[in-house]
Amino acid sequence: MTLPLTVAAFFIAWEVLVRLFEVKSFILPTPSAVIVKVFQDFVSGGILVHLWVTLTEVVIGFLLAAAAGIVLGSGIALVGFLNRTLYPFILAIQTVPKIALAPLFLIWFGYGIQSKILTAAMIAFFPILVNVISGIRTIDPRRILLMRSLNASFIEIFLKARLPSMLPQLFAGLEVGIIFAVIGAIVGEFIGASTGLGSLIVQRQASVDVAGVFSVLVYLSFMGIGLNLILRLLTRRFAFWQRSGEGK
Repeated sequence: MTLPLTVAAFFIAWEVLVRLFEVKSFILPTPSAVIVKVFQDFVSGGILVHLWVTLTEVVIGFLLAAAAGIVLGSGIALVGFLNRTLYPFILAIQTVPKIALAPLFLIWFGYGIQSKILTAAMIAFFPILVNVISGIRTIDPRRILLMRSLNASFIEIFLKARLPSMLPQLFAGLEVGIIFAVIGAIVGEFIGASTGLGSLIVQRQASVDVAGVFSVLVYLSFMGIGLNLILRLLTRRFAFWQRSGEGK
């Protein structure tokens, strides 16, 4: 009950202080004004179009990042040649601020959805990659030796030993990656887009509709929380032993 009471107290204080000091709405609107705007956006249905565009960019970008992270991470962790050659190159790219590359994607792939998907994928990729590598390398070597003594193939060892050991860290990376994918999509929309929640924020900022900007942030928060909850449910389904261990 502590968190709901804290949140309620915060919004009440916000409402009271804004009204008490007569803060202009174009500087900081009251929570009640934001709630009204959220409701108006929902009733009009216009924001749902933008929400769907951003959600599509985030999900596709995240899936691309997850696929690339799992494949490359497994290869780097298991193949010494890739670890020596490819991983340093990826680390070098990681040092470059990915947000600074978003304008290049806009030039190369245009103002359509493709550039936003690639920006989201690029930003979400690295935490997934690192967690996959770490998860594969932390497996108990005795499990591998036991399976090899039973004449298990490389694929059997990967599927029955390495993959289950990797799953908890993989899902931890995915939970971080999905939030990064949201950031990437919004950044791409800030730079150049006609639809999407990021584009709508820019439009409302230009018209000094601060309550409208807060409304978009509310929808954006709900989207991020919803995607994170889906990943947590998948974690409980496919890496349940990790959650069980944490609860002890």
